[in-house]
Amino acid sequence: MKRFPVIGLVGTMLVGVGAAVAQDTPVRDHDIVLDDYFTIGAIGQIAASPDGKYVAYTETRWEPPRDKRNTDLWVVETETQQVRRLTFDRSGDRSPVWSPDSQFIYFTSSRKRGDDKDPPFGGKRQVWRIAVDGGASTPTAVTRVKDGIGMYELSADGRTLYYTTEREATEDEWKDLRGEYKKLNYAHGVTNFSQIWKLDLASWRAEKIVDEDRVIGAMKVSADQRRIAMLTTPDEELIFNEGRSRVDVYDATTKKVTTVTADGWRDGHASPYGWIDGVAWSSDGGSLAFTLSFDGYPTQLFVAEWDSGAGATLRELGRPRGITIMGGTMKWQPGTRALAFIGEDHARARVYSLNNIQLGRQGVVRTLTTGDFVVGGFDFVRSSGALAMVMGTTQHPPDIFLAAGGSTPQRLTRINPQVDTWKLPKISIVRWKGAGGDDVDGILELPRDHTPGTPLPMIVEIHGGPTSASTYSFRFWIYGRALLASKGYALLSPNYRGSTGYGDKFMVDLVGRENDIEVEDILKGVDAMVAKGIADPERLGVMGWSNGGFLTNCLIAKTNRFRAASSGAGVLDQVIQWGVEDTPGHVINYMKGLPWDLPGAYRSGSPLFNLGKVSTPTLIHVGEGDARVPSAHAKTLYRALRHYLHVPVELIVYPGEGHGLTTYDHRKAKMAWDLAWFDRYLGSTASPEADESDPGSTR
Repeated sequence: MKRFPVIGLVGTMLVGVGAAVAQDTPVRDHDIVLDDYFTIGAIGQIAASPDGKYVAYTETRWEPPRDKRNTDLWVVETETQQVRRLTFDRSGDRSPVWSPDSQFIYFTSSRKRGDDKDPPFGGKRQVWRIAVDGGASTPTAVTRVKDGIGMYELSADGRTLYYTTEREATEDEWKDLRGEYKKLNYAHGVTNFSQIWKLDLASWRAEKIVDEDRVIGAMKVSADQRRIAMLTTPDEELIFNEGRSRVDVYDATTKKVTTVTADGWRDGHASPYGWIDGVAWSSDGGSLAFTLSFDGYPTQLFVAEWDSGAGATLRELGRPRGITIMGGTMKWQPGTRALAFIGEDHARARVYSLNNIQLGRQGVVRTLTTGDFVVGGFDFVRSSGALAMVMGTTQHPPDIFLAAGGSTPQRLTRINPQVDTWKLPKISIVRWKGAGGDDVDGILELPRDHTPGTPLPMIVEIHGGPTSASTYSFRFWIYGRALLASKGYALLSPNYRGSTGYGDKFMVDLVGRENDIEVEDILKGVDAMVAKGIADPERLGVMGWSNGGFLTNCLIAKTNRFRAASSGAGVLDQVIQWGVEDTPGHVINYMKGLPWDLPGAYRSGSPLFNLGKVSTPTLIHVGEGDARVPSAHAKTLYRALRHYLHVPVELIVYPGEGHGLTTYDHRKAKMAWDLAWFDRYLGSTASPEADESDPGSTR
């Protein structure tokens, strides 16, 4: 496998965005409050019709009295910008795909009708179809599989539907005991293997074409239906994505499956614990692209090419210099050998295209979108190559835009018109010198009416990952963005060492230096905001979730300058984390080895051993069933602060939740507790007496 060098050339810019988002200045007279969060709709998946007349999309909203959000199917007409809601059932409608004639939209849905247990109304996921006019017809069930389907693909000619089902298999060892006690959960030995079926949409006859011992995580059918690419793992355990995921290809002619990523293909990678994200066929079916992502290292881009009469040749593609590829976002431009993907660059996310990928060659990288915005998803119009995007800016949450023929993107939707009246925070990018004198960026949010030179209570909001980044866009976020600025706080979201979008070195510098270099980056950012007169040094807070919770724990164990903290789902001890989380490769990558080989690294990377220094009142959040950062960390932190250090502390455990909070009540509680906590120690009710109260108090 030939490794190509990182590319430094970037071709001519295709489209810009400045004029597209310009609007008449609205009257912004609404102060953002907590409940405004639940009025925001979010666009998920989009699909451009082949003729370019429509863009279908999924929209997720809170619809009381239901405690969880619902997702429905919508469509917008590109010429008139008229939107139409197509589905109304609380059934999780997703994965829209157009028929070749642009008249119908296929999608998945788990529809339930009364006490009906039979498909398609038994509550299991099926494929449905609806006419684009929506009102003229109701959805029609395409599949009626007893236990539902997993994923699906519509053939390019619209005549065949491919879908997956599951088959339970039990290992021979201990098979009898596992069979006798089926209601127990076993760590291994019982697996739901995937099957692929082929449904003829004329005869409505289904044929099973793949049934081997593999779990399929993604599936793509080539346009000529000669090959089916599968992202597979040997088991259902999430850990097997780390280093065990592979790409298999079914050949419809030979009816055989071959592995494109053969044994040894990971040799020479930055880490053996990478996972494959998505697969994508070129229009001619001759090239298959996929990404390989890591914790702590840049995402790699691969392509497998088939030439006549031979197998696939796999190689790594060169990446644009300074750009972090977002795994699983690649799409081939219709009728070309140009591969597009979303790349992160200094808190922006844009669409890039790597051209002329063929026969071992590749051309320059072109930037298909320019400007200060964040692209969350995109699709190409098959007939024209126009680009449909989900895009957010500092002035509005993500909406759908269309760029045709190199024109300025045209805004097609405005799904959150209420935001036009909100007093949005002042959002800017700030820069300071971090550890070693290197440049570090962050997103700064200030109250809309803030007077320059007036110090404010400031909260440092730390993103998770850490292989992620805070973006230069408007975001109403349960972890602080938008709401805290509206309450009079300055909010600093640092893109510390290890963040994406700042080049390979900036990301990889964190490996082997957790609880060290990134902590210094953040503290120097705080110093910079104090020096600029933005932050009041006597009223500093810190908060974060996941890796942000870990860094919150690190910071309060390092310094007492923070007067309040909110730690969500944060690691306290790296050995515990390696032993109990569902993706242990994360810890191994950053610690650069296993606990028994590098006990010193695990100790220095763990805030646990410095807890004796903590005096910061700390609010702790965790999901009861969090598999990524299990609640043992939160409970240990709580025990240390309350019973041994007598630091004001509260522990909130959210029943039934995993690594994220999903229900209305839990998200509202999280934000309400954070506001009350920071107001108690930093805000208008903060007083010297607050620090002198009973050290055992949990208020």
